[in-house]
Amino acid sequence: MLLAIDCGNTNTVFSIWDGARFIATWRTSTEHQRTADQYYVWLSTLMDFQGIKAEITDMIVSSTVPRVVFNLRVLADRYFNTRPLVVGKPDCLLPIDVRVDAGTQVGPDRLVNTVAGYSLCGGDLIIVDFGTATTFDVVDHDGAYVGGVIAPGVNLSLEALHQAAAALPHVDISRPQGVVGTNTVACMQSGIFWGYVGLVREICARIKGERDRPMRVISTGGLAPLFQQSADLFDEFREDLTMHGLTEIHKYNSIQV
Repeated sequence: MLLAIDCGNTNTVFSIWDGARFIATWRTSTEHQRTADQYYVWLSTLMDFQGIKAEITDMIVSSTVPRVVFNLRVLADRYFNTRPLVVGKPDCLLPIDVRVDAGTQVGPDRLVNTVAGYSLCGGDLIIVDFGTATTFDVVDHDGAYVGGVIAPGVNLSLEALHQAAAALPHVDISRPQGVVGTNTVACMQSGIFWGYVGLVREICARIKGERDRPMRVISTGGLAPLFQQSADLFDEFREDLTMHGLTEIHKYNSIQV
């Protein structure tokens, strides 16, 4: 079975793919100090707890935090006797073209999302990912990655506001009852929520105008449902977009061998 790992700046997701579906998915905080042994103890304990007897034969990793990749490689070699595919490395082939300026390094998570989006929804897409950063990735008609936009993430903006202004508290993001807040928390929530609604709507509109063609907007990431239900910003929400992309890339590389 395939162990797919998506390592972001804040969280790392582990999923086991049996060839037809994900039989288990777990999330942990991203810590570059975590050793291969610690990963294995954590993972094997969760597998035992859920009664999963899967034999891991393959592993694929997408990581925006380069320092964690070494220990994940050790995990694959020491405990699963396999050599992992790492998205962004020369030996990991992609089923899509990447059309950006020469010398530009595109985040592996963005490439994985592009592969998944094209596989699931076809071309001419805008993929909005609500992670540590809020990213907008543009997928051409043939599935190629052709660029995008990077904005500060929702929680990152809230944390910066809290840290930079001593009088402002830390608040959780939610849809406020009205636009005009009548207390500090409501004012902050309104600014963040409606500010990001405006940001997403305007950036997507400008991308569509620049591309001069109809485009579908696909969202992913933890906060995407909140914005979708409240503002009808997206055509579709895909919770497991990145993990699906990892399985597609693994399948593509298996065919090439």
